[in-house]
Amino acid sequence: MKTIAREQARELDRKAIEEYGIPGVALMENAGRRCAEEALKMLARPSGATVAVVCGKGNNGGDGFVIARHLHNAGVRVRAYLTARIADAAKAGDAATNLRIALKMGLRVQEALTAEVVAALDAELRASDVIVDALFGTGLSGEVGEPHRSIIRLMNAAGRPIVAVDIPSGLDCNTGSVLGIAVRATKTVTFVLPKAGFFRGDGPSHVGEIVVADIGLPRELLADA
Repeated sequence: MKTIAREQARELDRKAIEEYGIPGVALMENAGRRCAEEALKMLARPSGATVAVVCGKGNNGGDGFVIARHLHNAGVRVRAYLTARIADAAKAGDAATNLRIALKMGLRVQEALTAEVVAALDAELRASDVIVDALFGTGLSGEVGEPHRSIIRLMNAAGRPIVAVDIPSGLDCNTGSVLGIAVRATKTVTFVLPKAGFFRGDGPSHVGEIVVADIGLPRELLADA
């Protein structure tokens, strides 16, 4: 199976945005919508179901807010958690755009920064029908620190299905090494092509079912990947 490394994924995004003129926010919308579709498949009945969406401050978190919006529109009770201050994360960029939309829609977004909030998150994750992991994307290369380490530990211990956005948080995109701790996903919805780390090191025991999602990149770009 054809795979790509971190650097190739970054370059594909750059070319799509800079050379083809595709807005980054459009790619984020496509990515989040496809993840939401896969999450909905895991719910017996979306109406009345509860999904926890755990978001980081970067573009992976931005995908998470798109997911939260689409799940909300499908009748799901959505609880979003952000590992950054909302005021800071909403300032600028594509992720900020989608955070602001979620807030204007009245979606519940809670900062998960203090030990008290993280501890309280345990019960909410266990009460969810599905958990969405939108903490870190393919760019992560250093060891996971707090509060992310504790949150990932709670996600893994919750006993609920987990959908990872592009890559399980804490897994190295290139080597498949666990960067201190990593999400053990039930399903990984990855964008464009599978990542090399899915099939190396600890990758196979963390990715679960792999779904490759088309997010609208020109096929000419993929031919050269």
